[in-house]
Amino acid sequence: MLDRSLQQFLDDLASKAPTPGGGSVAALVGAQAAGLVAMCCHLTIGKPRYADHEAELRGVLAEADRRRAELCDLVAADVAAYEALSAAYRLPKASTAEAEAREAAIQEALVAATDTPLRIAEAAAAVADLTPTIVAKGSPVAVSDAGMAALLAAAALRSAALNVLINLRATTDPARVTAARRRLDSALSTRLTRADSLYHEVVARIDGS
Repeated sequence: MLDRSLQQFLDDLASKAPTPGGGSVAALVGAQAAGLVAMCCHLTIGKPRYADHEAELRGVLAEADRRRAELCDLVAADVAAYEALSAAYRLPKASTAEAEAREAAIQEALVAATDTPLRIAEAAAAVADLTPTIVAKGSPVAVSDAGMAALLAAAALRSAALNVLINLRATTDPARVTAARRRLDSALSTRLTRADSLYHEVVARIDGS
């Protein structure tokens, strides 16, 4: 999916084609957030002024790179999950047997269609957890980028949550719904409000407040 040019990706996104869609965008935004985290680390690591934080920032960098790779993979995974679900919805339902088989296929496809955005949300949450460190300990040259990473990670998380919720609406297994909501609530936690706080902190630092 990401082997195509950015222009082609955006053209496909803007077309009437069902994929890529919102889930892929959420994953891509999360990957961009992770990229900004890594950039802030690279701009700080190796500078004597920040030597006390270097070990911690190297850990942040490694995690950011890992999450970026994961989220890039999830761009394509979301497309695959959506296409499988769409195929299930297109199955015939003229007879009772066909309708039952179709519903079973839909419920099976909903497992991946729900789990994939859940994984996007959890990966974006992990990226969000890295951002307070780069805001506080990264080079002030990149403080605006650190703040942007926090906002993008939160946007990816919130966006992925919408895809989870819309697929849970069609899920008939109460236990599966409960488990997914628990995972989603854990991913959301306090991260969205923290992103807002980091934004105001970064603005204050830029303004010299």
